[in-house]
Amino acid sequence: MNMRIGSVLIVLLGLACGAPAEPIVITPEEYHASVDRVTDVMVHDIFSPPVASRIYAYPNIAAYEILAQYNPAYQSLEGQVSELGAIPEPQSGAPVNYRLAALIAHMDLSRQLIFSEEMITSFRDSLYGVWEAKNPKEFEASRTYGLEVAGAIAAWMDKDNYKQTRTMSKFTVDTEDPSRWQPTPPAYMEGIEPHWNKIRPFVIDSAAQFKPVPPPPFSMEEGSDFYKEVKEVYDVSMDITQRGDTSDEIAIAQFWDCNPYVSVTRGHLMFATKKISPGAHWIGITKIACRKSGADFDKTVQAYTKTSIAIADGFISCWDEKYRSNLIRPETLINQYIDENWKPVLQTPPFPEYTSGHSVVSGAASVALTSIFGEDFAFDDDTELRFGLPVRSYTSFRQAANEAAISRMYGGIHYRSAVEVGIKQGRNLGEFVVEHLNMEGDTAMQ
Repeated sequence: MNMRIGSVLIVLLGLACGAPAEPIVITPEEYHASVDRVTDVMVHDIFSPPVASRIYAYPNIAAYEILAQYNPAYQSLEGQVSELGAIPEPQSGAPVNYRLAALIAHMDLSRQLIFSEEMITSFRDSLYGVWEAKNPKEFEASRTYGLEVAGAIAAWMDKDNYKQTRTMSKFTVDTEDPSRWQPTPPAYMEGIEPHWNKIRPFVIDSAAQFKPVPPPPFSMEEGSDFYKEVKEVYDVSMDITQRGDTSDEIAIAQFWDCNPYVSVTRGHLMFATKKISPGAHWIGITKIACRKSGADFDKTVQAYTKTSIAIADGFISCWDEKYRSNLIRPETLINQYIDENWKPVLQTPPFPEYTSGHSVVSGAASVALTSIFGEDFAFDDDTELRFGLPVRSYTSFRQAANEAAISRMYGGIHYRSAVEVGIKQGRNLGEFVVEHLNMEGDTAMQ
């Protein structure tokens, strides 16, 4: 039987029998499930890390803005986030369940942002049937309002220059300058999202606001600062690979790999191993923190919203520098100058080296989460269990971010400067986001 027809029959049967309507109770777990479904779809559809950050941010903002309309503990983001205006108000007297409307807005906007819409549609419809059977009037009023707000946020979203960047020119590889980025094996993919710095930021003033110091001057002369960094990547890699299974550095590199598309070659066959993005890993940590702290529905939405905004602005800032400095990756130089057979522990992602994206995003996300849950918030990170990796434990979000950053050098895909400067760039950005977003509810640091 069609699910929609079935749910309607259940409602009609209940009304015929005189069954009283039940209040619809929305829990944090239902919001976690909605976010998890978005992550699953993004893994399936293989979205790049910058694009994935955008997909997280807008639906969370839509849900948060609905909650801010009725919960006085939370401030609207109107006027705080770039070009965001007031959302529509519900129809006077409508029996709107604001948490239900927030969840519906999240699901609907998420569905608009991914490719495999049916994966979210089927999830949504399974919930619609349950809610409608409990209280048809409350469900319909809440759905109407949730979809109206989703439409308003979608209209604002459509002005962030994303669509324009889809038609901009591909990145041109400079083959004359030995310091410039070159595509790397095994797939030799072109540089992804070279125009991401043109995406409208959420809180930061511009993509270049947190422009980092330049990397060390390019030089492959032994003794130069840059050569020392290249050699360090090689030496660290050789040391940890020789120790093999006893190396915690390899475990750290693999745990924070977060490469959405790893190309695997078997003979004449090439296929992809799909994983979550760096932003998705920190969204997963947000869920862990919410559950451990016993956050209610509204606090859960706030945590996802603030963290996803920090992550999204982090990618805009980082990508601005990546295609400005356009620095060559360790794999290319080590193969050319040191060891032609060397391979990094992790597969090199397809974009320039400086600064480290995971370092920037981890720095930003860790500051946002600390502002909500506190400095010494210990947690067990099981985000990578689905990919066969064991749980790792941390005493704070800062410690986790530090490990995420250094994992990139352990993995052989970044120099030390990209890691150290990158996490500083991300933390500075995260502090700016926290200082300029007055969401209230952030009692941990007040």
